[in-house]
Amino acid sequence: MHFEDTIAALSTPYGTGGIGVIRISGEFAFSVAAKIFISSQAMEDIASHTVSYGKIVEPESKEMIDEVLMLKMAKPNTFTREDVVEIHCHGGIVVINRVMELIFKYGARPAEAGEFTKRAFLNGRIDLSQAEAIIDLINSKTVESSKAAVSHLEGRLSGKLKSLREELVELLAHIEVTVDYPEHDIEEITGEKVYDSLRQIKSELCNLAKTFERGKLLRDGINVVIAGKPNVGKSSLLNQLSGHTRAIVTDIPGTTRDIIEEYVNIKGIPAKITDTAGIRATEDVVEKIGVDKAYRAIDEADLIIMLVAADTGVMSEDREILKGMKGRKKIILINKTDLADSSRIQEIRRELGTDIILEASVFMDQGIEGLETAISEMFYRGDIAKNEEVLLTNARHKSLVDKAATAIDQALGSFETGMPLDMVTIDIKSSADYIGQITGESIDEAVMHNIFSRFCIGK
Repeated sequence: MHFEDTIAALSTPYGTGGIGVIRISGEFAFSVAAKIFISSQAMEDIASHTVSYGKIVEPESKEMIDEVLMLKMAKPNTFTREDVVEIHCHGGIVVINRVMELIFKYGARPAEAGEFTKRAFLNGRIDLSQAEAIIDLINSKTVESSKAAVSHLEGRLSGKLKSLREELVELLAHIEVTVDYPEHDIEEITGEKVYDSLRQIKSELCNLAKTFERGKLLRDGINVVIAGKPNVGKSSLLNQLSGHTRAIVTDIPGTTRDIIEEYVNIKGIPAKITDTAGIRATEDVVEKIGVDKAYRAIDEADLIIMLVAADTGVMSEDREILKGMKGRKKIILINKTDLADSSRIQEIRRELGTDIILEASVFMDQGIEGLETAISEMFYRGDIAKNEEVLLTNARHKSLVDKAATAIDQALGSFETGMPLDMVTIDIKSSADYIGQITGESIDEAVMHNIFSRFCIGK
């Protein structure tokens, strides 16, 4: 596509830093840069995909703003498939703002959220699923989640989906020939071929849909809440899992009064760990607010780690807390095992019942590895993702794959009830359309806007 306007934005985080990278993309990217960038060569003489040293100068006053490096990239071999200029200036807020002001003054406009990636999609550089993989890669919190995003960015998911869509389109062509030339009496043969092919395509779509649970786990992670009565070691556990002192730890019950959150990597699974206030009856207004927040966090958790102190045993507060967790996914961690003998711990185990029960001394850094293993096994057994496996990680993709499989199922049902081939094409077309919505071959403008609005301004 051809865009009349030229856009620009800061592509590095806004704030003080060593370098700030400003990206300009569009038909007039070179002419805009030429007005403010002064070097030993004229802009038209600078070779594409090379870096040049120069200065940003205000054309009217001739004031130098900064010494910079400029990267010139001619279309179509760019991210957006437009002419692109990147200006690498010093990362001070004032410097960046002054350079940006000049760029906007001399022909570019501020880019919208995700507009560079949107242009890459509209210009055929990437498909829609690859565009979504970019934001997943930026937001990935573990090596495994970044690998899944890179796999999508490379086009492995879209390649598989496009192949299935092409098979559906080919089947539609076979049916159309049969309907247009009935004198050849090939409807029965075509019907059998279409039926067998649709069953195979449905099987592949269903297998792909089954990967979503693991894919979502990699992309979004799990929400883990640490709960228990005061002074059982909740904050100490958060500090151990995060690898640094995140929460204040004292011997005084009720030290934690508010929700404290930390993102950690548990055996390759991104996890948001939430430390809550100790749950107990209290007249302290501030502590009561913290207890209420703790209950709300428990209600929203994917997994609850309930701490029980080995030195005090199961107390009435513990029993009340456990009642509120009935039916929830949880691990009970008997903490402070260094302060109790084995018979005491076995007594606690018998009283707690059949839930997953682990032992630890968080203070002594014992039992943490076992807890992490139990968490990973609870959500997924085995390798998180096989190297060659294509995973669905996006809820939008999962929904459309399910709809595509359902449409094929309806087409198969029509065949089995003896409906004519031309009546079956409606469901086959619907299935192909649903798959096309994932890759962007058939996409609603509002959906596309929603997807790219989630990107940052400079991407």
